[in-house]
Amino acid sequence: MGEKENKDELIEAQAHIWNHAFKYINSMSLKCVIELGVPDTIHNHGQPMSLSELVEALHIQPSKAHCLGVLMRLLHHSGFFSQTQDQNHQPQEVVKYGLTPSSRFLLRPNTTTSTTTTTLQALPFVFLALHQAMMAPWETMSSWLRTADGSAFETLHGKSIWNYIADEPDLRNLFHQSVAYDSHLIGRIVTRPECRDVFEGVKSLVDVAGDRGIIANAIAEAFPHITCTVLDLPQQTTKGLNLAIQIPPTDAVLLKSVLHQCNDEEGIQILKKCKDAISSVKGGKVVIIEAVLETQMEDAESTETELCGNALMMATFNNTKRNEREWKDLFMAAGFSNYKITTFLGLRSLIEVFP
Repeated sequence: MGEKENKDELIEAQAHIWNHAFKYINSMSLKCVIELGVPDTIHNHGQPMSLSELVEALHIQPSKAHCLGVLMRLLHHSGFFSQTQDQNHQPQEVVKYGLTPSSRFLLRPNTTTSTTTTTLQALPFVFLALHQAMMAPWETMSSWLRTADGSAFETLHGKSIWNYIADEPDLRNLFHQSVAYDSHLIGRIVTRPECRDVFEGVKSLVDVAGDRGIIANAIAEAFPHITCTVLDLPQQTTKGLNLAIQIPPTDAVLLKSVLHQCNDEEGIQILKKCKDAISSVKGGKVVIIEAVLETQMEDAESTETELCGNALMMATFNNTKRNEREWKDLFMAAGFSNYKITTFLGLRSLIEVFP
């Protein structure tokens, strides 16, 4: 029994190692089929497509048709494409590939007239996350950990991510499109009926670093009694949050995906400005949309995504996401007295902070 258990343990360990060593292949395969236009082609076809139909529609070299099949089988396993058997082809069944909810988020804007998919475009996020500039710091991570440098991104590229984005128009466009996608998604969630108590009694709101004002517009539309203002830098000069920003008096301040890029000192500085802005209002609050580490995740995949996101913050900003105790310490240090965390945003939470 001991020898059998040892053998099983070795096989399991080898599979575990191989799986993690090969994980990048899944990501790059996804990027490849998006670039080829596979989701768009299936969508425009109006029904699942066989491999031969995809090869013809995508102008794949016939000698490499089986290569596309390799990618499609992998991404079917990963949940990006459905797989059905066409029983009408006898004696051999023909496999056909269809879209799943995940691949529908990867449609290009000109492939559909549906409001749901045109506003929720995840493919810029995929291209941004897998951009060479974002992936390259991981090649030097072990060396960076032995230095006293800032972020791994800045060490490799010689500039912060904000300056890099400002100097690279293509990357800047991907960044703003990714922010827009995420804002549309969050805007839909925070304006649902279950969130009404968050905005109860709020007559004015300032969205700090609100980019194109997508969330502010969603809030203003869902709650017409709220006057919304957006503060941000022009998109052409994106260099991160301006710590000298002045926030006008308001009932509520919204900070979405702002504080994760800040160290504690910068975060306290921003929160103090927020507190000053709501100080003259009874019932004023700061509404923060960020990840709260170590909250109960629904599944192992969500936990892994949370941990990978934390590692991304480390490599990009030399910061890490905060758990509840660290958020509390930050709020108390900025002079706030209480807070409430609501965990209904998937990998992120809605945090209300009170003076």
